[in-house]
Amino acid sequence: MKRLQVDGKFFRSSGDGGERVFLKMVTYGPFPDPRPDAVADDSVELMRIASVGFNAVRLYDVPSREFLDAAQDAGLWVFAGLKWQSWCDFISNPSAYSAARVDLAEGLDMWGGHPALAGVFVANEIPADMVRWMGVQKVRAAIEELISMGKKRRPDLLFAYASFPTTEFLEPDNADFTAMNVFLEEREKFSAYLPRLHNVAGDRPVLISEFGLDTQRGSEIGQRDAFEWCVQESLLAGMAGVTAYAWSDWWYQDRVMDDWSFGLTDRNGRPKPALDALTRILPEIRSPEHGLEVADGPMFSVVVCTHNGAHRMDACLRAACAMIYTNYEVIVVDDGSDDDLAAVAENYPEVRLLRTEHVGLSAARNMGAREARGEIIAYTDDDCEPDAAWLTWLAHAFSKYGWDACGGPNLPPIPAHKEDLHEAVVACAPGAPSHVLLGDVEAEHLPGCNLIVKKSALEKIGGFATDYRIAGDDVDFCWRLREAGFQLGFCGAAFVWHRRRTTIWRYFKQQFGYGKAEAILMRDHPERFVRGGGARWKGRVYAGGAMTADSGAVIYHGAMGTAGYQQLCTSMQPTRPLPEGFDHSAAKLRLGVARWVQPRLRSFARWWYCLRWRKHVRRASVRREYILIDRMERFNDYEAEWWTDDKQLFRLQILEAIRGCGWKALENDTEWDLEDDSTRILVACEPHIKGVLVRTRVEMGERSKGKMPADLVKTLEGLGLTRM
Repeated sequence: MKRLQVDGKFFRSSGDGGERVFLKMVTYGPFPDPRPDAVADDSVELMRIASVGFNAVRLYDVPSREFLDAAQDAGLWVFAGLKWQSWCDFISNPSAYSAARVDLAEGLDMWGGHPALAGVFVANEIPADMVRWMGVQKVRAAIEELISMGKKRRPDLLFAYASFPTTEFLEPDNADFTAMNVFLEEREKFSAYLPRLHNVAGDRPVLISEFGLDTQRGSEIGQRDAFEWCVQESLLAGMAGVTAYAWSDWWYQDRVMDDWSFGLTDRNGRPKPALDALTRILPEIRSPEHGLEVADGPMFSVVVCTHNGAHRMDACLRAACAMIYTNYEVIVVDDGSDDDLAAVAENYPEVRLLRTEHVGLSAARNMGAREARGEIIAYTDDDCEPDAAWLTWLAHAFSKYGWDACGGPNLPPIPAHKEDLHEAVVACAPGAPSHVLLGDVEAEHLPGCNLIVKKSALEKIGGFATDYRIAGDDVDFCWRLREAGFQLGFCGAAFVWHRRRTTIWRYFKQQFGYGKAEAILMRDHPERFVRGGGARWKGRVYAGGAMTADSGAVIYHGAMGTAGYQQLCTSMQPTRPLPEGFDHSAAKLRLGVARWVQPRLRSFARWWYCLRWRKHVRRASVRREYILIDRMERFNDYEAEWWTDDKQLFRLQILEAIRGCGWKALENDTEWDLEDDSTRILVACEPHIKGVLVRTRVEMGERSKGKMPADLVKTLEGLGLTRM
């Protein structure tokens, strides 16, 4: 079996000529011991799973050598799960985390080299209340440390954390892919949520790591229908794979779980209607682009403008001429080059080469549009390589949403050689071409390296402004499109590979040019700038990194931290982390220098070139809102642990009981759930085999005088909790 590897927003089997793979996965176990007859023989069950059309299984524990051998015989990839006490407070009591590190190291040494193993989930669904208790930053750092440790031991495996919408903000920045457990039982809500996951993931693939429906509370026919549309919607949204939860109704977690039935087979091993439906659907799915064939799709004209870019053009044209979409043409506009561009273009007879004197990027783009035969113009750059399915995804997006312009991500390829240190650093440095989104699918700005626009819309606004000879043309163009009432969209699966500058010096030169272009933008769009500062965006700037919560992020936890979808609010997502193999001190030093110099260099260029029209730039009124909190003297926070044998006592019941004493629920507070005058409380619950450990943290005020308020103690004891 070939290893799986990341291929942009998707997966591919390793090796030369490896095929792109859509992961069709099912969860398997954990089962009670001894196992029931229905799942007693792994070899039989794995063969049965493969016959349905699945190509992978997900475990919640480490695999045995025998299991991996059986999976290999069945042709199934295996994703192992690191089983440890991630639901407990492993920050203040680090023994559980230390055990996880040891288990991961020993496990990878024992079974990490097996060809059937594809990846490892280092944790699964850390409860939101425990994340808030331990601290978001500390929990994320612990997850990232496990992933980093795994990558160093087995760089050929894929590593991720299986999250869920309640902790959407916990995405580790060094995972190989984003894995999200999504249990939305209405098709419209499920379909609407998937595009957001592309934005949570940044540059990397998105895997639906759990989806299912309980046939005890729902019907078997409802389960069948749900799996059918789950697979369809996941494919149409550009997911890299989907995971059915679960293979069997047999499931064990501290006890035999007989009060729900998520399995595709029942407790006697008999198939449910959902399994029969998947048997018809899954074998036909060969790639992520399955089902995207657009009948009578629009004609695209791919336009590449270049000035002395012959050394980059061969790779660009090779990719542009090899796309799976059929109804398109490729146009190269030679903007006054004096290199051997014509000789490169001759190797691609299907490409039209247009020549002009050196008139600048915008004028060259306008020339390409005038000569285009397609109804949609797809702009990219000479240092880009369009993905094979680029136009296929774009045709689908234009058809589904009716956009006037659309685009997708531009991903920097990981340098092939360790000597390409500067290229790796530049790929992670700030200031790269980025899209700006107003929501999950509507865009405010699309970079010119992945900018697709209907020819009619382009002509209506007069094309690109020719004052922009090097950069800034795409920003001006998108702003004018929106001002004219046109709609811009974003398709997370329609990506191009975009090589960044190969040296830090060229990167600084590029950023200086961007600053110069921003000076022209300040002249033409003064209302969109703050004097002395950059552009004022209404949407969120996506810089390629995953949506991770940094120290300045705002997380909407909901009342008392109970929101089902606890989303992160930032004006700009993090930049990409250094890729594995380049995350050493020399690279980090250079990246630090780039991050310090870039904004200052760009600001200087803006200032220098806008002196002539500086008086036209309006000074924005920046209103600062100061929240004055009149608090009494604070004492140290007081923590207490409580125990109950009642495993059916849930956190929400405890919070509601405290509210009954006059405490007020806090909305979207990062650290606290309830407040009473100057005293606040945070509640977190750890499930254990014999009961529930309830953790309370009280922010002590004047009323409490250094001890827990008496009414709070009485309420907790009234629920049957005993202080430990």
